[in-house]
Amino acid sequence: MNSRHLIEKEYLLKIKELKKHNKLYYDDSNPIITDSEYDKLKKNIIKLENNFSFLKSKESPSLSIGSKPSKNFLKSKHRVKMLSLSNAFDLNDLINFEKKISNYLNLNNYNSIEYSVEPKIDGISASLTYKNKKFILGLSRGDGTEGEIITDNLKTIKDIPIFINKKNFPNDIDIRGEVYIGKKEFEKIKDRFANPRNAASGSLRQKDPNETKKIPLRFIAYTFGFCNEANFKKQSEFLNLLKTWGFNTNSHNKIITGVENLVKNHQEFEKKRYDLNFDVDGLVYKINNLDLQRRLGFVANAPRWAIAHKFSADSSFSKILKIEIQIGRTGALTPVAKIKPVNIGGVVVSNATLHNEEEIIRKDIRIGDTVKIERAGDVIPHVLSVDLKKRSKDTKKFIFPKDCPSCGSKVIKDYNKITRKYDAVQRCSSEGYKCEKIAIEKIKHFVSKEAFNIEGLGKKVVEKFWDLNFIKFPNDIFNLNYSKIEKLDGWGKLSANNLKKSIENSKSISLDKFIFSLGIRHIGQENAKLLSHFFLNIKNFNNMSKDFNFNILSNLDGIGGTQIASIKNFFSDKINLTVISKLTQILDIKNVVQNNKGKLKNKTFMFTGKLSSISRAEAKALTEKNSGKILSNVNKKLDYLVIGEKPTTKKIKLAEELNIKVITQLEWKKLLN
Repeated sequence: MNSRHLIEKEYLLKIKELKKHNKLYYDDSNPIITDSEYDKLKKNIIKLENNFSFLKSKESPSLSIGSKPSKNFLKSKHRVKMLSLSNAFDLNDLINFEKKISNYLNLNNYNSIEYSVEPKIDGISASLTYKNKKFILGLSRGDGTEGEIITDNLKTIKDIPIFINKKNFPNDIDIRGEVYIGKKEFEKIKDRFANPRNAASGSLRQKDPNETKKIPLRFIAYTFGFCNEANFKKQSEFLNLLKTWGFNTNSHNKIITGVENLVKNHQEFEKKRYDLNFDVDGLVYKINNLDLQRRLGFVANAPRWAIAHKFSADSSFSKILKIEIQIGRTGALTPVAKIKPVNIGGVVVSNATLHNEEEIIRKDIRIGDTVKIERAGDVIPHVLSVDLKKRSKDTKKFIFPKDCPSCGSKVIKDYNKITRKYDAVQRCSSEGYKCEKIAIEKIKHFVSKEAFNIEGLGKKVVEKFWDLNFIKFPNDIFNLNYSKIEKLDGWGKLSANNLKKSIENSKSISLDKFIFSLGIRHIGQENAKLLSHFFLNIKNFNNMSKDFNFNILSNLDGIGGTQIASIKNFFSDKINLTVISKLTQILDIKNVVQNNKGKLKNKTFMFTGKLSSISRAEAKALTEKNSGKILSNVNKKLDYLVIGEKPTTKKIKLAEELNIKVITQLEWKKLLN
C-alpha cells in the first residue's frame, strides 16, 4: 500500500472515530472521552487536511461552526444565526480589537467605548422563542444556522419561565443563554458523566423529558436573537430587564471602559474562577450600545462588536537545541527555535517561533537556554521568556544572517513612511521566483484552498515535486508528466489520475482568485476582489505589464501606496510576467460579472469631511452595497463628491472645475432612499 493510501486510511479512521464520538455525545448522551481528547481528535483531522489537500470528507469538523443537529430531534432554523466569537489572548489582541471598532465607527476617543463584560460559561447554548409572552420553542445551537427542537426538555429547567406576564416584555423574542450544571450538583451525578458540560449536553438530548427533569440543569440568560420590539438601548439595560422578567443572569456581569481596565478585571477574575459554582473559560466583551452593535455588524462567522478574552494559555518549559531561519512566501525571515519536545495541553511541541531579530534581542534568547513556551489556542507556539537561573556558560547568542540563507540575496528591512521607522521583520530582497524558498512557498500558496484549491497537491507533495524538478513555476503544474508520477513511491495509476483530474478541474477560475493565487505581497483576498472589479477581465489585468499608469489604482478605496508599490514591483519582474503569460494561455479565467441591481449602480462617489452619525467606512460600505463605486481621488471618472463637516476645499474646487456634482450627506442619503 502506498503512502497516499496509508494517509487516506488514517484520515478516514479518524473521521470514523469522530462520527462515533459525535453519536455517543449528541445522540446517545454517553461520551466516553474527555472534551480535551475530543478537541485533540478534531485538531488532528484538520491538521491532516491542511497537510494533504486530497483529503476531504463531508463529516470534517472544518466544514461547520458547531455540530450537526441530532437525528433524535426535529430541526428548525434560527431566525438570527447563533455565531461564534473571535478570541483574544492578550493586551495587544484587545488593543487591535478596539482600534478596528474605533476606525470603523470613526471614534476619536478610544476610551469612550463602553463594554458589557460577561463571564463565558462552559455550557450548552440554547435559544428560547417567546410569542405573546409564552415560551413556545426551544432550540439547541446546532451548527449555528439550524438547531434541534428541544422545547420539552428545556421546559424542565426551573430557571426558564414558561409565561412572562410583564407589560414591557416583547411579543416576539428569542432569548439566548447557557444551560449548565453547577459544580456542587455535578458531584452527585459525576459517576454517570465525564464532566459538567457533557452532563448538560446529554441531559438536554434525552428523548424522554422526564429523564431530563432528574438532572439539576440551570439556565443563565445573556442575549437575544430575533426581537420585534427592542425597548432597550444597551446590553446592560437588556441584562437588567432579563432579571425583572424572571431570568437568571450572571452576578459577575460588569460595565467597563478602557482596555487596561478590561485586562485588570480579567486578571482579578481569573484568580477566583475556580471558586465559582460553574466552569468558565474566559470573559466576553460586548459593545454595550446596541445601536453601535447594529452599525458594526458581522465579519464572516463572528460579530465585529464582541470578543472572547480567553484565560491563560497552556505553557511549559523546554530547552532550545538550535535556531533556524524559515523563509515565507513574501520573503520574511522568521527565526524558529528547535526545542526539546514537550507536551503542552495534550500536544507535543518541538518548534516555537521567535518572531524576529528584535524579539530575540529584547528577550535575550540564546541557543541552549531553558525557556517558557506558550501555546494560546491555535496560535503558533512561541517563546514567552528565558529562565535565566538555568542559563549555563555554554549558551550561544544567535547571529541573524545578513544574506538570505536560500539564495544569498541581501536581507533588508522595509521603511514605513507613516511611522518613519524600519519594520522589525527582515526580508529576502529577491523578487519572485529567484529565491528557492520563496518560490516553493509561492507555489504552495498558488495551490491552496483559497486559491486554485488543487486536491492532491499538498505542501509535502509540492516540496517533493520541487526536489524532483517536476515543478519550478506555477505553470509547470499544468504540464506534469503523470507517467513519471505514478511510478513514484507512494503513488500509483489511480492517485496520479486523480491528481490529473483535480488539476484539469482547477483550470477554470475567477479573476479575483487568480489574482490572489499569484501571491503578490500585500494583496490578500479582499484586495484581489477590489482589483478584479476594477480590471473586469484578465486582458485588462495583464495590461499592467506594459506602460501602465499605476497611480490610477489609488482611486480604488482600500488600495494604497503600499499595495501599489508592491503590484508595481511584481509587474517589473520578467519571471513574474512570463509566469502570468503562460498561465493565461492555459487557464480559463472568468470575467467579473458586475452587480447592477443597486440604487447607485454605475455611479462613483468620494467622501470628504466629517460625516454625521456615521463613519466614512460605514458610508463607503453602504455605497458599495448599493452597487456604487468608491474613488479615492477627484478626477473625471467621479460622479459625486459627498461633503461632510469641514471638507477639503481643494477637492471641492477641483470637483467644480471638472463639473462633478457636489452633494451633502443628506442628499447622498436621499439617493439611497
